[in-house]
Amino acid sequence: MKPYYLVKPAVRKVPFLLSIPHCGIEIPPEIRDLYVPELIKFIDDTDWHLYQLYDFASDLGVTVIYAKYSRWVIDLNREPGSKPLYDDGRIITELCPKTTFLGESLYKKNEFQPNDEEIDSRLQKYFYPYHEKIDEIIKELRREFGNVLFWDGHSIRREVKTISKKPFPDFILGNNDRKTSDNRFVDVALNDLRSSVWGVNHNDPFKGGFLTRSKGDPTNGVHALQLEMSKDLYMSKNETEYDLKKSEKVKGLLKSTFQNLISII
Repeated sequence: MKPYYLVKPAVRKVPFLLSIPHCGIEIPPEIRDLYVPELIKFIDDTDWHLYQLYDFASDLGVTVIYAKYSRWVIDLNREPGSKPLYDDGRIITELCPKTTFLGESLYKKNEFQPNDEEIDSRLQKYFYPYHEKIDEIIKELRREFGNVLFWDGHSIRREVKTISKKPFPDFILGNNDRKTSDNRFVDVALNDLRSSVWGVNHNDPFKGGFLTRSKGDPTNGVHALQLEMSKDLYMSKNETEYDLKKSEKVKGLLKSTFQNLISII
């Protein structure tokens, strides 16, 4: 069984691939009993309902791939050798996390934490298939269209003190200091997002994770952007429930941004 879901365009496809790597909520049954049961009742480090927020994408011709399994099994947006993405003192969970963002131990016992053999097994089962499928789709789109836009969608709680002492802004567009995309895509995305009532940061405090940095290759026609957003923009009840009223406003902004980006690919 594939460790991801793939949604093909509902209309004529465009050279645009949307990835949502942190919305997975499943934990394989063979390792589920190793985790602290109270924590996996609600997997708090999940980009909850983000696929639902982006459900307009396929109607624009966008191909969508999103994760089936929780990032607590393996983080699809980390460097496979666990090389840190940032060196500013923030907590960065590992490729196969041992703790939550708040530092809580995920596993019942230390000996249940994944060793090198188990990490390699999870890479083979869950990590590489996701990345290989993305690479396959990008290759096909490049062959057909020339240029490809890769958008990596994320969301986060408004406040995570172990990552930032300050609350996060509404939106954060990341492109590794403009290395992963031509400026024309960056500028259109920023202008559209900033036309809203919400605040938008650029590459601060997130520059894009491993997916954005590894897929973005603008000199060869692959342009990668990451969008991080605060969960309270589309969720309510302490960022635990999808809010239809809130989400429609955000969805409208995202849809118009996608439409404008598609027009210049």
